[in-house]
Amino acid sequence: MWDQPPGHPLRRMFAGITEHAFMATIGVADPPLIDYLSELLSRFVHSDSVFGLRGENGRRLSELTTMVIEAEKLPPEGRTRREYHRHIGDYALFWSGLFPESVNRLQARPCKDHVVNFTALGKRAYHIASTFEEDKYRDEAAIFRRLSEQFEMCAYGLREVRREWEELAHNTPPGTGLIG
Repeated sequence: MWDQPPGHPLRRMFAGITEHAFMATIGVADPPLIDYLSELLSRFVHSDSVFGLRGENGRRLSELTTMVIEAEKLPPEGRTRREYHRHIGDYALFWSGLFPESVNRLQARPCKDHVVNFTALGKRAYHIASTFEEDKYRDEAAIFRRLSEQFEMCAYGLREVRREWEELAHNTPPGTGLIG
């Protein structure tokens, strides 16, 4: 998975915009949740992370339905099952939060995800990921539980993040770049 180091300008930009959107715009003061969401944005900058799950045949999984089917084939315990469900939750939240128009377009054409409820599958995936509560997963388990319970609010917050970064891009003079 592709990720920027903690001090990378893009990561700092996502952290600032996410914090502002959640705390100032929608009034959610939950630093661990906000940090997780800004890290999600940082991870998903690269399409290899967005489509990071692979099927049994090694091919990239690009449909939520297929991701769930593959996750259900895994043993009920273990890091891999947890990571699959975490990714399914992240994928569903990323698309339904930042790009709901893409979800609508996807569901307007015949494919496996045509009738899938991204919110329901995202909430379910985060709930499953939250059940892995061993010591090394305890902190993230609590975040996954909140993501499951507050999925719609997080999706709305990510829409605000998108609005703010589009506004930032619109108000940045040409040639200066957003992170330069």
